[in-house]
Amino acid sequence: MDLKPIKIPEHYNYVAAFLTLACNLKCSYCINHFGKNGFEKKHLTGEEWVRGLNRIISRDDLPLTLQGGEPSLHKDFIYILNNLKPELHIDILTNLQFDIERFIKEVDPKRLKRNAPYASIRVSYHPEQMELDPLVKKVLRMQDAGFSIGIWGVLHPSQDRIVREAQEKCAKIGIDFRFKEFLGECDGKMYGTFKYEGACDRKFEEKVLCKTTELIMGGGGGVYKCHSDLYEGREPVGNITDPAFELEDIYRICDVYGRCNPCDIKVKTNRFQQFGHTSVDIKEIPGGFKVKSLCEIS
Repeated sequence: MDLKPIKIPEHYNYVAAFLTLACNLKCSYCINHFGKNGFEKKHLTGEEWVRGLNRIISRDDLPLTLQGGEPSLHKDFIYILNNLKPELHIDILTNLQFDIERFIKEVDPKRLKRNAPYASIRVSYHPEQMELDPLVKKVLRMQDAGFSIGIWGVLHPSQDRIVREAQEKCAKIGIDFRFKEFLGECDGKMYGTFKYEGACDRKFEEKVLCKTTELIMGGGGGVYKCHSDLYEGREPVGNITDPAFELEDIYRICDVYGRCNPCDIKVKTNRFQQFGHTSVDIKEIPGGFKVKSLCEIS
């Protein structure tokens, strides 16, 4: 049965396929483990992913981002890359701990290159789990092979100096190295710039209305209304492989406001690298809990 196309709303800022939430690193500050782990156990095959993702009708400025966990751990990772329709631009978030020579041999670098203010392959540098020099060597090799690739480092309080020194080293040898704000708790302090006061402190749970600007798909094809629902294993709103699934651009009831994931409520840059975007818009149900917003972002 042919699957109906899924057109991405104009105001959507992100389309993410979490091919798997498994990872070959065990970073202590991993944002995927911010709440209660309820990771989806089912995984789509490569054929199922391709069939579901090829339904998507996006725009030149809005790529499909393959991520995880570590997306390259999916056994059909390269198959998925090579069989997505050409109209879909592809970005990859990865720790690059895979066989890059096979990747270079089997994937056309033109498939992962578009007109954007940042690299299509964004490599995460985690000094807690990896050494910089081997990572730099891999990135330079992929640059030489024609891939659009850069490194991003999380400014965790315990690693701030190391990450900044890594950025200086990479800048000198022509590698685009950027910083990501640390989101989460460290030594009893919550880090991050958030739109909604206390929403990720996990000190209360309230019912609100929430609307996303992202299409978030888990490893089993489930479509989730936020990262918190994905990581904590709550019920998806549909499945990318379901012929009847339609993307509804609506506010949905959320019963667990207060257990938000920082990814959803942080104030950040959008896909154009313009600061001031937040992934979700939250408002109170009439007569219900008062949503505390630190700032109003249009």
